[in-house]
Amino acid sequence: MPIHDQSYRHYAGRREPDGRAWLVIATTGIRSMARKRLFLSLLSIGWIPFVVYAVRFYIAANYSQTAPLLGATRETYRQFFDWQGVFVFFITIWVGAGLVANDKRANALQIYLSKPLTRSEYIAGKVSILITFLLLVTWVPAMLLLLLQMLFNGSFAFIQDNLVLLPAITVFSLLQVLLWSFTILALSSLSNSSRYVAILYAGAIFFTSSVFGVTQAVNGRTSFSWVSPTASLGQVGNIIFHMPALYRDTPWAVSMLVLVGIIAASILVLERRVRGVEVVS
Repeated sequence: MPIHDQSYRHYAGRREPDGRAWLVIATTGIRSMARKRLFLSLLSIGWIPFVVYAVRFYIAANYSQTAPLLGATRETYRQFFDWQGVFVFFITIWVGAGLVANDKRANALQIYLSKPLTRSEYIAGKVSILITFLLLVTWVPAMLLLLLQMLFNGSFAFIQDNLVLLPAITVFSLLQVLLWSFTILALSSLSNSSRYVAILYAGAIFFTSSVFGVTQAVNGRTSFSWVSPTASLGQVGNIIFHMPALYRDTPWAVSMLVLVGIIAASILVLERRVRGVEVVS
């Protein structure tokens, strides 16, 4: 068989701009999860509270006598996020536990980082997968509820009276999503087993909540609410929605500092654990 000329040729294909490699990881991961019917079922169940609240707002708008009981308030939207917390917990474990652990188990991390792909882009791509799905059960349904409430009442009166809800929903959603996304991604980088990561994440959540519960039962005060990230998130959430603090014995700034510290610590862990194999010549 004749061998044709294989001399150098300039690349004639399309060259993607630098800094977009993380999108490939993100879109691939999102499509992979979207093909799992069981996971889609979980996402669908996560929208049940949205349907319940939508029906509630419809009844309140059409039957004025029920408005004081079923009508929308800032507290209503804050409570909606509490309901969604259960689904956030399960989606975080399902999607996040194996994001880095599975790559480490398959030795794919070295392949990723041997490409023209920075560590920051790899982390951004992985965390974007989880953030996307968490926003689908937090920010998206909450904003749709706000829109439905306006349509059912046929006016902007509620939004005008509660302008704080627009930034509050967005800020609290992002804080909640970033907290749990970076936390489980950091845990995922510590192990090769997604099951171990899931157990570690769930154990940390339940253990810290139990410690807070015990201290509260012993001294009758909520001074140690900062020990629990879940309690700290609830504390800051009430402040964001301009509601009274959940735990009066703990300054909300301390709770916020704990949340920021957890995110910062998680990023530091990722910076140290997500590395390719160092080749020594």
